[in-house]
Amino acid sequence: MTKKQAWTIGRAVIMIGSIILLFLLAAYLFTLTYPFIIAAIIAWMLSPLLKFLKIKLNFPSSLASFVSLLVGISLLGGIITGITFLLIYSFRQFSEQLPTWIEQGAEQLQRIFNETILPVWTEMSGFFDNLDATQQETMQQGIAQLGNQLGNILGNVGQAIVDGLGNVFTAIPTFLLVILFVLLAIYFMGKDAGAIKLGMQRRIPAFVQAKFVLFMQQMRVRVFGFVRAQLILMFITSIIVLIGLVALGTENPLTLAIIIGVAEILPYLGTGTILIPWAVYSFITGEIFMGIALSILYIVVVIVRQSIEPKVLSVSMNLNALSVLFSLFIGLQLFGLIGLFIGPALLVVITILNDIGVVADIEDFIYNGFKEK
Repeated sequence: MTKKQAWTIGRAVIMIGSIILLFLLAAYLFTLTYPFIIAAIIAWMLSPLLKFLKIKLNFPSSLASFVSLLVGISLLGGIITGITFLLIYSFRQFSEQLPTWIEQGAEQLQRIFNETILPVWTEMSGFFDNLDATQQETMQQGIAQLGNQLGNILGNVGQAIVDGLGNVFTAIPTFLLVILFVLLAIYFMGKDAGAIKLGMQRRIPAFVQAKFVLFMQQMRVRVFGFVRAQLILMFITSIIVLIGLVALGTENPLTLAIIIGVAEILPYLGTGTILIPWAVYSFITGEIFMGIALSILYIVVVIVRQSIEPKVLSVSMNLNALSVLFSLFIGLQLFGLIGLFIGPALLVVITILNDIGVVADIEDFIYNGFKEK
């Protein structure tokens, strides 16, 4: 190994270690400052409106920041209101049909019990009576042990649910406090945007500022591309579901298709949160054809989404389709279901850093070291 190769390996190790430490430090700092990071992201997204109000309409900084904040809250509130309306409508439809579904389900379960479980139980009882005392005692102990284990499992599940609900209710005041900090931070960031920008320009080297400006420009393109990709996927899902529900002759197919399409925003499960319970209920109530049809519809939606998602993301966000697929899988393996968002997000950051030349600068440093002025 030559001295140059050794220095190259050493610089590579230093850079890899520095990146890992930077990532861990960023994760730790995020837990301490996440309300302000969220506020900065929202303020950045509202910055075009803020500039328009200040420059074109000559609004004072405080008024422009306040109006931008109101517009942002109104848009978010409108989206949440629309989703809530759809959920309330669907729950109302569900509650109106629930008594009939319970009655049909109870009748079907009673029929299954009378025709299937009861004859088996009768045969098992006759078999049990033919056993000697030792065998009966052994079987009774096994049944009792199985019952105790089942009871423990149900108890643990119930305790976990209670603990989870307790944690949710405990976290509500903290959640409201975080929202308050986010709103205040958005206002003051918009109000003092000029001073903040001037302070950063004084303290940050010019070449870092140039890279940062390019990074934020590319990030805005990728963020809106991601939103567009999700809307496209939700639209395609709604169309597929609508066609399937119309073919099955269900009531309110358009409303159901929209609700199921919106459910696609949920990671991993998506449409399964609605179609799977619906199919299971159909099987229980004896509507075998409907259950099979809904299962097939869910499988079709999953196959279509998994087939087009990498392509849609790659086109909307200017990413390589294979890289998107790879990031989805790695994110899922490392972070679980939320990794389906974290993986592509990290891929976007890496891609932008490559596009603006940061990756090339790192490679140049690893191979050639510091440049002389």
